[in-house]
Amino acid sequence: MGRLRAVSARRSRRSSAAASPSAGSARSGRGKAAISAPAGPGAQEQPPAPGDFDLGEQRGRWAAFQERHRLSCEEAARLLLDAFEHRGLVKHTGGCHCGAVRFEVWASADLHVFNCNCSICTKKQNRHFIVPASRFKLLKGADNLTTYTFNTHRAQHTFCKTCGVQSFYTPRSNPDGYGIAPHCLDEGTVQTIVTEDINGKEWETAVKEHKTIRDMSKP
Repeated sequence: MGRLRAVSARRSRRSSAAASPSAGSARSGRGKAAISAPAGPGAQEQPPAPGDFDLGEQRGRWAAFQERHRLSCEEAARLLLDAFEHRGLVKHTGGCHCGAVRFEVWASADLHVFNCNCSICTKKQNRHFIVPASRFKLLKGADNLTTYTFNTHRAQHTFCKTCGVQSFYTPRSNPDGYGIAPHCLDEGTVQTIVTEDINGKEWETAVKEHKTIRDMSKP
């Protein structure tokens, strides 16, 4: 008799669990994005909240990637965002000769480089390509940089205090961007370089007549 009551109790508990979908759905949904109810006619689908996503079959790869590169969740997310926001570009790294100044810059693997013949660019062979400030990051050496200006003082000619190398600077044509010296980039990320001569001796006329140079620092 007691055995029959025990079997009956187990069946009763199973029936109760089957009739209560909330418990089962809560367990199955653990660690996954919340699923919204179907939207009504004409309603716009809302994007998921930040962090509210399911890695699915990529969960193991994601964890292994973080562990292999010793990345925090924030650092891994930043790499993902950079790769998405800068599609079609590659991350170049570079710096001065002594290594005190290091930077990274997102740009094409095929560089369009300007060769200016103004007084200062001629003396220091300042060939450079231009990028928006948002695509440039100084990794180290801010305290080891010094700046030279002349004439209008709009161009900021920054160079390393130790070795004297100018690996990047702020050009007069694009004061909200950076001019990067391609010869100061590390090997392995540049495919081709196309050089365009700029008549910096007649700077105002050359820049006014050029169709694209003033817009090269726009995001």
